[in-house]
Amino acid sequence: MKDIRIVFMGTPDFAVTILKKLVDQKYNIVGVITATDKPAGRGRKLNESAVKKYAVSENLPVLQPKNLKAPSFLEELKALKANLQIVVAFRMLPTMVWKMPEYGTFNLHASLLPEYRGAAPINWAIINGEKKTGVTTFFIDDKIDTGEIILQKAIAIEESEIVGELHDRLMYLGADLVTETVDLIAKGDVVTVKQPDLEEKSAPKLYPHNCKIDWIKSLNDIYNHIRGLNPYPAAWTTIKNGEDEIAAKIYKVDKEEVAHNYTIGNIITTKKELKVAVSDGFLLMQEIKLSGKKKLDAQSLLNGFSFDKEAKVL
Repeated sequence: MKDIRIVFMGTPDFAVTILKKLVDQKYNIVGVITATDKPAGRGRKLNESAVKKYAVSENLPVLQPKNLKAPSFLEELKALKANLQIVVAFRMLPTMVWKMPEYGTFNLHASLLPEYRGAAPINWAIINGEKKTGVTTFFIDDKIDTGEIILQKAIAIEESEIVGELHDRLMYLGADLVTETVDLIAKGDVVTVKQPDLEEKSAPKLYPHNCKIDWIKSLNDIYNHIRGLNPYPAAWTTIKNGEDEIAAKIYKVDKEEVAHNYTIGNIITTKKELKVAVSDGFLLMQEIKLSGKKKLDAQSLLNGFSFDKEAKVL
């Protein structure tokens, strides 16, 4: 059994769960690399990453380099004498960093590679209506998410599951996979699989333009788009209500597959129901947030907001 000394690299809550499992299981974490503190909120107070907060609570050494190629950082990293690096939701590493440890640097990615390489794999799996996804560990190389696969685990995606729920399930699955991967490396039992050059299903970063709802699409496609962005960053649309155009984020929805004679995009309301006509049915709004307002369930919104008879989504 090899004596493993780990440097862990990550930033958000997803990475904290993996780091916590490594700590709880008594793996030797000799250092943690995370993002620099960033000003946030009205007071522009410096905000520490979730990984930093956890690492400090466990008295783990923390490095927060602005520049991963800076000689001062590279010296600090070498001084930790790690022989394995683990990356979870961090950033692209320069060659001199990922090649540094004797046993390599591996990454945890929240998809079944080679599918859904990129920044938002959990979101895109749901948006595209996939029935399964999973997690992959792979050794980093000089491209993004293309290195040789070590291990994979798959899970089914439930029909009404939102991205927040799937994120949490994959987070815990990923924690198990990372510890299994470290154990394989420690035993010298790793057999990797080369990834095929597949680029059919990618997971690009999410921006306002690809979060906007396209009401021309089918009921299922729109439904998947919304749940694939709930709760973050949230699907959005513009509501034309009389002379007003209001930006709205759409969260929880149901669907009703039925023939109708409404124009696509028409908003239909009753005292309790708010729905939008699409090509093959209606999308029933359950949670919605109008610009400048709180997130509300549909009935609460209808109690305090009037929709014009000609109201529609754009």
